[in-house]
Amino acid sequence: MPRVGEGTIVSGSCLADVLGERVELTPAEKSALERLEERQRHIRRGAILLRENESGGELFVLRKGLMMSYVLLDDGSRQILRFLFPGDMLGISSMIYRESPETLCALSDCVVCPFDHAAFSELLTEHPRLAALILVFSQIERVALTDRLAALGRTSAKARVAALLLDLRNRLRGTDKSIDKAFALGLTQEEIGDATGLTAVHVNRMLRQLEEEGLIGRGSGRVTLIDERALARAANYVDRYEGLDLSWLPKAR
Repeated sequence: MPRVGEGTIVSGSCLADVLGERVELTPAEKSALERLEERQRHIRRGAILLRENESGGELFVLRKGLMMSYVLLDDGSRQILRFLFPGDMLGISSMIYRESPETLCALSDCVVCPFDHAAFSELLTEHPRLAALILVFSQIERVALTDRLAALGRTSAKARVAALLLDLRNRLRGTDKSIDKAFALGLTQEEIGDATGLTAVHVNRMLRQLEEEGLIGRGSGRVTLIDERALARAANYVDRYEGLDLSWLPKAR
């Protein structure tokens, strides 16, 4: 697996930044999350971090870059399940199975922070509010994946591509507040197709259609959401990171 060594991150926690958007974390909670990110591992674009049907002894926090999880189907085709962004936890599903149910692959040069199962168990035991927040984010991912599963069988190709563009922009904005209407796509048309159940040719056609209808603009590897409201209507898109009820969270220790 192509890598560029391991080292130590000076301070801070990307996961704490993400969770801290939802609740104000205590110094003890921030410190606990920082300990998960004490080591860093550099991974080149295209490298496999964890392969489907192989055992994995580590979990990870994605600190920098863009990754994806996918499975290979019986006919050899690839179904992308999720795109992963800084602050996401990686490999949790592999912790509950002897073999990983998915492959984790870098879509850009990435930095991940590895930690073992014992460190994660200790975090859950000592900080129940952090455990609850991790549960919250896993459920957000589950519901978003359910939305995409429903879209694969019930919506048009244009709606699927439009929904993916909106989701990518919203996830990127979660870690970069400077992003508004325009963002770097960072995906090939083949990768978009593998996430939406379309061929690369069909994806190209849908992107051109969205552009011709004045919903998006494209240039230099970037997408601009020109008419975001109309795009959301066309996609029947729901931002699953909005409308959360966190009133039930346990108190911080």
